[in-house]
Amino acid sequence: MRLPTYFLSHGGGPWPWLKDDQRGAYDALDASLHAVRSELGDAPRAILMVSGHWEASRFLVSSGTQPPMIFDYHGFPEHTYRIRYDAPGDPVLAERVYRLLADGGVPSGLDPHRGFDHGTFSLMHTLYPEAALPVVQLSLRADFDPATHLRVGELLAPLRDEGVLIVGSGLSFHDLRSFMNGRGGTASALFDQWLNDVLVDAPPAMRHAQLLRWADAPAARAAHPREDHLLPLMVAVGAAGDDSGTRIYHEREFMGAITVSSFRFGAPPR
Repeated sequence: MRLPTYFLSHGGGPWPWLKDDQRGAYDALDASLHAVRSELGDAPRAILMVSGHWEASRFLVSSGTQPPMIFDYHGFPEHTYRIRYDAPGDPVLAERVYRLLADGGVPSGLDPHRGFDHGTFSLMHTLYPEAALPVVQLSLRADFDPATHLRVGELLAPLRDEGVLIVGSGLSFHDLRSFMNGRGGTASALFDQWLNDVLVDAPPAMRHAQLLRWADAPAARAAHPREDHLLPLMVAVGAAGDDSGTRIYHEREFMGAITVSSFRFGAPPR
């Protein structure tokens, strides 16, 4: 059974623990993630999470057996710094990821100390609140080269046939100043439309070339002044091969004005 890959918008900070105070701001995202869980069922045996909140000079793979928590946000209520998501790691899977990259000529390393950042635990708490599935994280490479991240996805594609769900965790729009001042509506809508044109409407064979030139897209740098939250998409697309894309979450008024989306590549498991 071949699993699909996903690029999921992970919301802001520890949002699953703040929903009661957000007056429905995350209802659509929350519903979309529950729909992902429903379509996956019990097919995955483990998760490989590519988080926009982990960068390193080379690709790193979390290899600990019980990853700790990383509260990489500021200014949230005290209780959000006591969150637990106690899913196990998977050193065997981490080694498999490391070997696939090495065999493809991509230098990487194992990090037994890396914990779950909020790009991982906010999604996983909603997708798999029971925290039973092993989770391994893969860092971005800090040069943010899109070709290399697409290549990494291609190298990791065999995991899809081994019960490993590959998830890119980021945001389709990520300009914190625009989030704070209520702007960004036009830029996010323009870039989101381009994403949908490339990922859903264009033939899969054309995606690679267009994503290499993502910075030329309408409002690209307004949407991603720094592309840390976009690069996880490249890994998900690289692993998708020729599988078609589907938009599985779309919201035009996220945080009041921002257009955001999530995408699946390939068919859900039967």
